[in-house]
Amino acid sequence: MLRNRFGRLTAAVVAGGMLMGAAACGGSEEPATSAKPDASASGAPQEKGPKVGLAYDIGGRGDQSFNDAAAAGLDKAKTELSLADTKELEAGSGETEAAKEERLRLLAQGGYNPVIAIGFAYSASLKKVAAEFPNVQFAIVDDAAATGPNISNLLFAEQEGSYLVGAAAALKSKKEHIGFVGGVQVPLIQKFQAGFYAGAKKIKPDVQIDVKYLTQPPDFTGFNDPAKGKTAAQGMFDAGADVVYHAAGGSGGGVFEAAKSAKGLAIGVDSDQAKTAAPEVQGVIMTSMIKKVDVAVFDFLKGFTSNSLKPGTTVYDLKAGGVDYSTTGGQVDDIKAQLDELKQKIVSGEIVVPDKTS
Repeated sequence: MLRNRFGRLTAAVVAGGMLMGAAACGGSEEPATSAKPDASASGAPQEKGPKVGLAYDIGGRGDQSFNDAAAAGLDKAKTELSLADTKELEAGSGETEAAKEERLRLLAQGGYNPVIAIGFAYSASLKKVAAEFPNVQFAIVDDAAATGPNISNLLFAEQEGSYLVGAAAALKSKKEHIGFVGGVQVPLIQKFQAGFYAGAKKIKPDVQIDVKYLTQPPDFTGFNDPAKGKTAAQGMFDAGADVVYHAAGGSGGGVFEAAKSAKGLAIGVDSDQAKTAAPEVQGVIMTSMIKKVDVAVFDFLKGFTSNSLKPGTTVYDLKAGGVDYSTTGGQVDDIKAQLDELKQKIVSGEIVVPDKTS
């Protein structure tokens, strides 16, 4: 997850829960000392539309992957939904739960309503803060555990999209040896691994699949460590793999570098990374598993602005167009018919993709 090219507001929490510093991104600064939500947080009508708060996962806007997909949804909403204001805050590496709570609380206290948390790491903090601000609508991406009357859970069938790129990897591998690099070994990322494994094995039952997770919870730096991503992928290429799929956020940049050095192929994640990754590595990205966080964020904001929002769980699966595979660069054009056939079988229910590793 790379640094923000466009500027962002970051927050660091120190002893006593004080907010030390912030830099603006797409919105005006708000005082951190406000004790109560303002009119917008209390649900009062606003003449200029809602003020939207968004709390990123580690890496923030500019990570070329997960967070950037969320940012794209927010940017579309800025253009199409007449938002009054936005504020974007970024998570810090190795931060405490209290820091996450303070970030969400800062937004709610500043009159931002709705507030969107990007990533399952906000689960406990969002559930707590949402209870403190019952008149503020919250959404969280990739988490079903934080529930409440003012919480929307935006979930994805990552295993279904991963099945398709797993099939693509097996079809494209000349050595029948591929790899998977996960950022952190948590159930969410294991969904990517499970789908990738099932799709590859569907095509070539004997294909060898190497698996490496960069960190174990509670260490979430595996989503923001390109050096570790490069080392893990390089080890797979050195061992004979010729295609490596990553579900590792910003660490994926290192996977792409390793693929380029090894003259191998890589598979991106979340965004169409043949478009968003550094130009010098885009050519090694044969496809990406697209996870349309942008669509989920925009849908949530559209529902809020049209007063049609229904809190609870929404699942963006293959049938709903929430996940897919990319074709940028034309490297999977020759196998597209096979992938689309598998896609239709998943949509129809003929193929049920596992969401857990065995």
